[in-house]
Amino acid sequence: MGTRHKDSKRRERTVLEVRPRPGARNRGVLRFGDRHWSCVLGHGTLAAMKREGDGATPLGTWELREVLYRPDRMTRPATGLPVAPLQPSHGWCDDPADRHYNRLVHLPYPARAERLWREDHLYDLIVVLGYNDLPRIRGRGSAIFMHIADPDGGHTEGCVALAPGDLRDVLKRCRAGTVIRISP
Repeated sequence: MGTRHKDSKRRERTVLEVRPRPGARNRGVLRFGDRHWSCVLGHGTLAAMKREGDGATPLGTWELREVLYRPDRMTRPATGLPVAPLQPSHGWCDDPADRHYNRLVHLPYPARAERLWREDHLYDLIVVLGYNDLPRIRGRGSAIFMHIADPDGGHTEGCVALAPGDLRDVLKRCRAGTVIRISP
């Protein structure tokens, strides 16, 4: 009986489904249950074998690890996921040669790293996806997030981006163990 209970909980795992819109390069739909939201994908479209800097959104199923947010620009988001405030010194190492590749680092950092505390609002709310993190494979891509979409409709560098209100709405439905499945 205990095994059945565990198996039924496993089946109840929250799965966010992302698929590209037919004929619309770099545009997709994120679905959960009967709800759906428009999203933006990478300029390199979708890839089964992502490489650092290719701009592709990686195909596969990735756990939502943690939510980071700008406390000077918004309140803590409502979600069942772990949440932490961003700090001005936060960066994300995207240098495949560095031992902290695809990890949060503090700036200034001796290797190449993307600044997370940005002037635009794209990273005011970030969901860290469990892509290429356990194990990390050098050169397979880093800094794959769900984040706020560019209001001008631009593409991402491989992430999944949503309008700010939509991202907050999605996060309300997430809890530990939630995954995002990105399919062709």
